[in-house]
Amino acid sequence: MKVLRLFPVLTLIVACTQQIAPTPTKSAQFETYPERLFTTFETECDGLAEQFEKIGNRVFECQELLPPETTAFLILNYDGYPLDLPKSVMRMTSTKNASGYRVDAELYFNVPQKKGPAVKVPVESKALDAAIGALFQRMGGTPT
Repeated sequence: MKVLRLFPVLTLIVACTQQIAPTPTKSAQFETYPERLFTTFETECDGLAEQFEKIGNRVFECQELLPPETTAFLILNYDGYPLDLPKSVMRMTSTKNASGYRVDAELYFNVPQKKGPAVKVPVESKALDAAIGALFQRMGGTPT
């Protein structure tokens, strides 16, 4: 997916601190269920190192393995477990509401730990925020 292919470049944006902030979420409101958005999301998550997963009937996720340099950076800076490699994750969640459907997009690096839950390292980028907002608008949504 084009948005996901920007993740390796964005590792320079990710802070090297262990303090993990809440994952930034990008949202849009759709009048009807955004079937075309989710179909496109699944279709675009088709690279060799990408894996699409539908979790229930409202959560869609595209995970991608990272280049060696990015992988090493995340393992070293977030105490990752080298036998379970970090991945970039883009997750879209749909929620029915009074106005139709709200879709939330999350972008983060998932860094598995040897013990305990994986660390979610948020990806913050004005360029990605703009790309997600534009995608939502092209698919008929209104960014919130």
